[in-house]
Amino acid sequence: MSTHGAEPITKVSIVVSHGSLEGVYPGLIMANGARMEGMEASLFFTFFGLDAIMEKRMDRLKVATVGNPGMHMPTILGALPGMSAFATSMMQKEMEKLDIPPVREFLEMINDAGGEIYACKASVDMFHLAKKDFCPQVKDIISVGQFYEKSAGGQIIFT
Repeated sequence: MSTHGAEPITKVSIVVSHGSLEGVYPGLIMANGARMEGMEASLFFTFFGLDAIMEKRMDRLKVATVGNPGMHMPTILGALPGMSAFATSMMQKEMEKLDIPPVREFLEMINDAGGEIYACKASVDMFHLAKKDFCPQVKDIISVGQFYEKSAGGQIIFT
């Protein structure tokens, strides 16, 4: 596949809808990579993805072991007490080896690099949350329509 003559990507908007570690990190890595390449980048957290930007939850995200085909284990094993904590610990150790920062620090890096972080208004309303529930890097709580306006001319990526 040739990209000859194709317009380069200059702007990405990444939707994060999962609140597990393996659901959050792809969006963070892609947003950070976009900023490092000089692209505009925004993150839009919706549904359970809000856990990643909530002050009370962002430091305690876990790996989902039940119903996660990426775990390569029977669902019954994933449901065993302590399995999620074990898998989370193992994943965090591997990420530390690669110098991948914790979620809070990653969000700070993306924000400091000029990336924009938003919470979905419909999800915020549904879960009865407010701006005070989120980390300071959350620029605003916006509607889906506002997200599309901000994303105009860029690529929208769902993680």
